[in-house]
Amino acid sequence: MSYNPQTEPDHEITGYPPGVPYIIGNEGCERFSFYGMKTILQVHLTTLFVAAGAANMVMAEEEAQKVVHLFIAAVYTFPMIGAIIADRLLGKYHTIIWLSLVYCAGHAVLAVAENSLTGMYIGLGLIAIGAGGIKPCVSAHVGDQFGRGNWHLITKIFQAFYFIINFGSFFATLMIPWLRKEYGTSVAF
Repeated sequence: MSYNPQTEPDHEITGYPPGVPYIIGNEGCERFSFYGMKTILQVHLTTLFVAAGAANMVMAEEEAQKVVHLFIAAVYTFPMIGAIIADRLLGKYHTIIWLSLVYCAGHAVLAVAENSLTGMYIGLGLIAIGAGGIKPCVSAHVGDQFGRGNWHLITKIFQAFYFIINFGSFFATLMIPWLRKEYGTSVAF
């Protein structure tokens, strides 16, 4: 009987599953990109609304804040759809892969169209959709890698998993504003 490493564990493996470093790395990168981008988003959008002709700075800040709040709401709403896609259509593995690519495309759009409100809306929309496939699936996918032979290692892997989430978030909030200051918004996004 053969097994599919995308959907079920190999019960004979006694060490760490080979896919776990990639899963943990993907999550660390996602957290770094999300929290890093979020640290400069409000300020950057305010600048764009001023350039687009907002009547005053207060109006520009309010419009930017609306966009940021809508974006964050979407990031936490789309996982409900992503969970349905994973459970009913593609499975966790393919949902993570395909929607991680959508997430990356969103950051690419932010990087190349950072001076356009339309570009920002498209990029943020893609990131929110991509998050919909990452958030509901990744931690469950980590657990799915472990079978009877290596179940004793699952606590250590989840410690590493949650460490990388916080590591990526912490360093992003320090590094991305610095990158924006030193190299510009395109590089920071």
